[in-house]
Amino acid sequence: MRGENRRLNILVVNWQDAANPNAGGAEIHLHEIFGRLAAWGHTVTLLVSGWPGGPEHDEADGMEITRVGSRYTYPVHARRAFRRLARRPFDVIVEDINKIPLFTTRWSETPVVALVPHLFGSTAFQQESVPIATAVWLAERLMPKLYRDVPFEVISESTADDLVRRGFRRDHITVSYPGIDHAICTPHPAGPGVGRASEPVIAYVGRLQRYKGLECVLRAVAVLHGEGRPVRFVIAGKGEDRARLERLTAELGIEALVDFRGYISEAAKIELLRSSWANVYPSPKEGWGITNIEAAACGTPSLASDAPGLRESVIEGETGFLIPHGDIGAWAERLRLLCESPDRVAKMGEPAIRHAARFTWDETARQTEALLLTAA
Repeated sequence: MRGENRRLNILVVNWQDAANPNAGGAEIHLHEIFGRLAAWGHTVTLLVSGWPGGPEHDEADGMEITRVGSRYTYPVHARRAFRRLARRPFDVIVEDINKIPLFTTRWSETPVVALVPHLFGSTAFQQESVPIATAVWLAERLMPKLYRDVPFEVISESTADDLVRRGFRRDHITVSYPGIDHAICTPHPAGPGVGRASEPVIAYVGRLQRYKGLECVLRAVAVLHGEGRPVRFVIAGKGEDRARLERLTAELGIEALVDFRGYISEAAKIELLRSSWANVYPSPKEGWGITNIEAAACGTPSLASDAPGLRESVIEGETGFLIPHGDIGAWAERLRLLCESPDRVAKMGEPAIRHAARFTWDETARQTEALLLTAA
């Protein structure tokens, strides 16, 4: 164990764990941190939602997992499950707030630490139905009052600034950047740039959700196609927006240039990032942008929206380009700039590798441990 010679009994409350079919970056973040804390001697219990066929009790990364309810009924069941689990008193509750907050501050006298990738605000209306988006928006409006004295750990300065604008105290907020797995996120063993596709290929790796902004990149690819500059676009990931994106691809007449690969393995992801000329991340708002760092570690630059969170994971003009969100002309111009010059791609890859080396999960877990020891 790192830090003080004290072992904590930690309850982590999150909507999902990494085994959930709907799991994404928030769950990877959670397991990377708290799996390390479990390995360092702390007792970690996850209280998460279930899914059809998923076991109620499980174990992963040294953590005990209790699953209750479903994706939509989890808030109803979570507090009742906490009462059962709390028969073995916890030193601290960590609420990972990446959907609707559960207001764990009202559950007991146990100290709470809030872990926040980012809050949705009005962007919830770009992703969910109006009733669900309204519930998210209203719940977030209540947070400054109900989490007034709670320490927050956030994953970027952008998220910290957002919380301050909402009324949270800056001295209650700790920024801990996410890490990446440097054992697998590396340039090609034969050297950076080896294995790069001979013709321009760009890649997106992540959930296919409407608010991610992928239609902007599709339209930019169509612009270049109309100029006689074909750029292949590989989209790796699954999500409810896939059908709409496939229809748009057909309407734009670029089916031959776009490859929807669905879910891919970790090894296939690294191979894709190494072979691509650029990684793209066109979202209007993110907590961070971990695939930008993973791509950088592979020696590949990123094109991302000049948006909160993402602008911290890309160094403009050095490890990639930041582009006004939704500006199709600007996206086409930056794609054109990269795809006309493989030398520029290679030149950006070198500082990208150095930039990515700064971010490790061990350091993130160490910072989290220090915060929890203080809170408990």
